[in-house]
Amino acid sequence: MSAKGHTPRAEVSNEPERAGRRYSMKRALRTAATALATLAALAATPAWATLPRGVARAFLDAGVPLANVAVVVREVGHPQPIFAHDADRPLNPASVMKLVTTFAALDLLGPGYRWKTEAYLGGRLNGNGTLAGNLILKGYGDPKVTIEQWQAFMADLRARGLQRVTGDLVLDRTHFKLPDHDPAAFDQEPLKPYNVGPDALLVNFKAVRFAFAPDAARRAVAVRVDPPLPDVTLDALPQLSNGDCGDWRSSLGATWADQGGSAAAAFAGRYPQSCGERDWYVALLDHPHYVHGMFAAYFRAAGGQFDGGVQDGRAPRNAAPFAVMESAPLYDIVRDVNKLSNNVMARQMFLTLATTRHPPPATPALAASVVGQWLKERKLPIPGLVLENGSGLSRKERATAGGIARLLAAADASPLREEFASSLAVAALDGTVQKRFRDGNVAGQALLKTGSLEGVRALAGYVIDASGRRFIVVAIVNHANAARTTPALDYLVQWVYQEAAHWDSPLHR
Repeated sequence: MSAKGHTPRAEVSNEPERAGRRYSMKRALRTAATALATLAALAATPAWATLPRGVARAFLDAGVPLANVAVVVREVGHPQPIFAHDADRPLNPASVMKLVTTFAALDLLGPGYRWKTEAYLGGRLNGNGTLAGNLILKGYGDPKVTIEQWQAFMADLRARGLQRVTGDLVLDRTHFKLPDHDPAAFDQEPLKPYNVGPDALLVNFKAVRFAFAPDAARRAVAVRVDPPLPDVTLDALPQLSNGDCGDWRSSLGATWADQGGSAAAAFAGRYPQSCGERDWYVALLDHPHYVHGMFAAYFRAAGGQFDGGVQDGRAPRNAAPFAVMESAPLYDIVRDVNKLSNNVMARQMFLTLATTRHPPPATPALAASVVGQWLKERKLPIPGLVLENGSGLSRKERATAGGIARLLAAADASPLREEFASSLAVAALDGTVQKRFRDGNVAGQALLKTGSLEGVRALAGYVIDASGRRFIVVAIVNHANAARTTPALDYLVQWVYQEAAHWDSPLHR
């Protein structure tokens, strides 16, 4: 049998024995060539930076040369690494960049920091609860306004006596000054929620959930749109079908029409009954119309009346807000950013950093400048650092494995240690590594941030071995075969758990 489990074509010829010998010889030659390449790669690495042989082999077996890998492993509290490979070469770290943004936010804003969203009355509020004018909402970049929080905000407006708005909804989004955002620019997936651009008045991540549920009795499929935005319509429902669930999204035959101010979805295909209930999240509408739809739907649901439009504007200066919605504390927001690798939230947080040293409006350039100055003051050099949006969802961002390791060491030694460490995903238990490390004894013993882009895989965090010794591990891979290195990265973490305490390294003596 061949390596793919199929009978080689030569083995069905009239010369089975000779063909078998040729096949075995070719396989032996390929195996020998691979072994020589591995040995040559290991031999070419400087002695002081040599990776453990098993770790090096894991990356080479994935088809990634060591020249495309950067690794640092060091024990917490020790100034020198146990081993380091290409530690100071700037590489694309993907979402591992969020470690820089979140630690800077905890340090510069404080773990208890809360974002605000303010409501102002643009006219007189009559005794019967009618606002003769516009209602003005001012955003300050809250990264996580959920539907539940928004419902509570609407209920608060009603409780304060607002029954009816005769004018429009005016949105003050001037806290951020942003370049034009093309949601298709990164990967030609404009409807993906992770491609939503930042906004000073971001609500519910600008996402719409389409919930599909088969109704066997009616031989139909129920589709629910959540939140129920008036400007998002459903034009066609899928037919219920039999068969395996498989690629159920493709079988739906979905079409989307998004004009920014309104959007429509149609599902002209089929939905397999075997799928049960499924969700599909899509980013629809532009920011102003999404907020308008959220206000119209949930203010009415709270018993209010509103039939106005939406426009951009400014909140009145030196006026007291009519109502204020506060975010969850920063330490809670940081957990979502790191455990779930939320790009939109990271971008909101990154922009907010600009306001710690500059008056608004915040810009990406000002935010990058603030982070760079903070790293300099902290004596945390990251050679060749490039920050575009602070989330890692970028082809331009760069960091070094050594710089990330130094940042992890500084975070561990800081008063913010617990808030920062608890934001990382726990091996085999939650976040982006919930389904990894389940077969190893490192489960529950590693706190990690992962990164994944086309051509990029990265991992960084802390590993606690069986004796309680803590190690920092950082690995970044930039190569066309990076997607094949997840097992190698997992092997590295497992190796640190089992072997790092016993590794005889001249760097660690």
